[in-house]
Amino acid sequence: MSYMIVKDEKGIIEVKWQIWRKTMERREDVKLFNFHASPFGQRVIWALKLKGVDYECIEEDIFNKSNLLLELNPVHKKVPVLVHCNKPIAESLVILEYIDETWKQYPLMPQNPYQRAHARFWANFAEHKLLDAAWMAMRSSGEEQEKAVNEAREAVEKIEEEIKGKRFFGRDNIGFLDIAIGWISYWIPVWEEVGSMKILDPLKFPAINAWITNFLSHPTINDTLPQRDNMIVYYHSRRKEVSPF
Repeated sequence: MSYMIVKDEKGIIEVKWQIWRKTMERREDVKLFNFHASPFGQRVIWALKLKGVDYECIEEDIFNKSNLLLELNPVHKKVPVLVHCNKPIAESLVILEYIDETWKQYPLMPQNPYQRAHARFWANFAEHKLLDAAWMAMRSSGEEQEKAVNEAREAVEKIEEEIKGKRFFGRDNIGFLDIAIGWISYWIPVWEEVGSMKILDPLKFPAINAWITNFLSHPTINDTLPQRDNMIVYYHSRRKEVSPF
């Protein structure tokens, strides 16, 4: 394809974006705009890998977001964004359901409507009750940290009851809920180290810790984890910042 290079940097970006969009229109490409330390983007990676879907991962600088990302997700302006057939889908839990409905192999959601609602409930619970508290515990100290740790542990107690007697939340195989709250298995231990605190006590939460072992031992999960050393460095740099993720 021939095109004219525009000297202005913004013009160059716009030309490249137009070429990228035309290329997308010609084939059923799957692209994921992500940031390597994002627990939300990791959900999408796990789902695509379990489904065997080929995709291209485009790393975003979340401190200097590209025009492409801002155009693809003008509402939240965040990663992850999945682009399929030139159509962007934002919000990781929404993306998970889109993936499951689009590619039928390796179903993630239960077939039973009540069980699907149950999975969505717990995914939402972990998102609002555990993730926020664990993040606050990582980046705070003193009484504020103690309060956040206690809130996080209270949420883990509820999830502990849900996983008891099961290998995975999806029973025998990794399913939607395992992927939705899979960040617990890898991100919370990193945050515990960075924040010098403990949430996932193996004596208090043996079922959750057993699930973590099972989840991280799955080849598809294990092979796609971001490097822990890089995670530690990144979250140390974010510990005192106020803005979320």
